[in-house]
Amino acid sequence: MADFRFAGPIKLLKMMDALSVVSQLRDLASEPQNREVIVQDQGCLPGLVLFLDHQNPDVLFATLQTLRYLAELSANIPTMKNELGMMVSLENLMARDGLSVDITSLAKEVYDILNAPANPPPERKKKPQFFLNSSNKKAKSITLHIQGLDSSHRGLCEEALLKVKGVISFTFQMASKRCTVRIRSDLPTESLATAIAGTKVLSAQQVIKNEAGEEVYIPLKSSGVDVPQNSALPDYLPEEEESPVREVDRAISRTTAKEDSSGSWLNAAASFLTKTFYW
Repeated sequence: MADFRFAGPIKLLKMMDALSVVSQLRDLASEPQNREVIVQDQGCLPGLVLFLDHQNPDVLFATLQTLRYLAELSANIPTMKNELGMMVSLENLMARDGLSVDITSLAKEVYDILNAPANPPPERKKKPQFFLNSSNKKAKSITLHIQGLDSSHRGLCEEALLKVKGVISFTFQMASKRCTVRIRSDLPTESLATAIAGTKVLSAQQVIKNEAGEEVYIPLKSSGVDVPQNSALPDYLPEEEESPVREVDRAISRTTAKEDSSGSWLNAAASFLTKTFYW
């Protein structure tokens, strides 16, 4: 195994810590159109391998979530599997003592996906793009499976989501215990899970589709995540762009998604990964 050593300057750590970097990268990886370019980038994948040796459980969990998203694109799997230190680091995580079941089980899931026999379906070639901080991607839709959701607890869930700053609208599908939430592109998905877990009777997992069209559940960390709170709730404010999700039950909607960031996040992350670590 390669000898990875942390040698980052303090001033870089003040600007961008490991958790904020991997959390942003995970949110990018949750969008299918970003997965190819993340793996092709010369700094992102080696950086994720380094994060697999991190001591912070939150960093480990967010890194594994990112890898799980990236592995949804079958064309990424050979590159990920052959990345120096990837499989060894996953094996070490599965065997490391003192880690939560969520981390070890997700590490095994990623390991099994990367280690499975290759049989990728044909991919349609298209130019990959990042959409974070882009005017044509101001919001994203997240589908959650909410354990414990029923008619008696729906109001609790609505109240929890309405308090999260950055939630634009949400629609319930009560029969399947699901909620489709439209949020600002810069709002971490874990904020939703934290807000829902705050009800004490509900918990959430993200629902995504793999390349075969099958739905899979992605676990979400619901502790230690800061949830931006709304100071006041308006009666109704229209969305700036039309949601692609059709209403199944009653939908709740409020203010638009507004971009308040500047510059290229990817460039900053690449700089962090290349300047902060030595391998």
